[in-house]
Amino acid sequence: MAGARQAVGEARRIVVKVGSSSLTTATGGLDADRVDALVDVLAKVRSGGEREIVLVSSGAIAAGLAPLGLRRRPRDLARQQAAASVGQGLLVARYTASFARYGVRVGQVLLTSDDMSRRAHHRNASRTLDKLLAMGAFPIVNENDTVATDEIRFGDNDRLAALVAHLVRADLLVLLSDVDGVYDGDPSRPGTSRIAEVRAPADLAGIEIGSAGKAGVGTGGMVTKVEAARIAAAAGIPVVLTSAVHAADALAGGDTGTYFHATGKRSADRLLWLQHASTPQGALVLDDGAVRAVVEGRKSLLPAGIAGVEGDFAAGEPVELRDGTGRAVARGLVNYDAKELPRLLGRSTRELARELGQAYEREVVHRDDLVILHP
Repeated sequence: MAGARQAVGEARRIVVKVGSSSLTTATGGLDADRVDALVDVLAKVRSGGEREIVLVSSGAIAAGLAPLGLRRRPRDLARQQAAASVGQGLLVARYTASFARYGVRVGQVLLTSDDMSRRAHHRNASRTLDKLLAMGAFPIVNENDTVATDEIRFGDNDRLAALVAHLVRADLLVLLSDVDGVYDGDPSRPGTSRIAEVRAPADLAGIEIGSAGKAGVGTGGMVTKVEAARIAAAAGIPVVLTSAVHAADALAGGDTGTYFHATGKRSADRLLWLQHASTPQGALVLDDGAVRAVVEGRKSLLPAGIAGVEGDFAAGEPVELRDGTGRAVARGLVNYDAKELPRLLGRSTRELARELGQAYEREVVHRDDLVILHP
């Protein structure tokens, strides 16, 4: 365990995620003292110039509740977006004022999952965050709640934080909330104990993970945090999950919270987003040969291997690739509109090029835009 925590202390680029419940009151509105306490820790960690931090901060919707006269977080998307529109400005203004005490400038980055599964948008987001860090600014990331639709929302900032950690090639992800780690039962009951270390998903088998936060202003509970930790760990990034009050200890490598060991290797950035942050707009049913070519051979999907088309999607949107039993075996960005595909099915690209022109001599889903779900 000491070696793992030492690795935490040696991490150079860190993504820290903080939840709404750690920044706001239950009735809505930012708690300035809590924000300042977090900023004090983060500013100190980066003060030597050897460590870089990207903050993924919830709190926009919660901060907008009181100013709009809302007593609780609304359930409908339109009012959530209205609250986010008011609250995001208040949130960034609060961070800007708090970091100004240390002479640190803040940069706001708002993302949607739709942005991040598209190649050009993904590349631009990566460049922006890298440049902010290089110029000494402190990036603060949040979901762009004001424009995100139900179909393209992350749904919780825990998952967003895991994906941002991969996007910026972080050495560590720290998830902060109002709970000081994962427990082997309800932490409010006697006899339960904190799980200090998770080496593999099997370590949590049989443990019931809670789903509700104490303050009632956030969207994610412990379930989303553990899932985010698994996403990051599978992408080669270790994770510390603990409470905001223990942030300093966590970043120093202290024995606080739950430490998730990295379980996998880093993959192409955008494919992680495609797998975990995209919503398929339709499906392509593959014949057996195409399933083998895509899943085992890691080949692109060609029109000849498609047996059916489901849904109404446009070129560039994510679709599921299914086998004959209906099981999703892969996900990818399609190069054709749904209405174009029926006349192409089962035909070779050479034949299509001769009949319809060179524009049709292309893959339906290129292997670089494809992620395998079930090998």
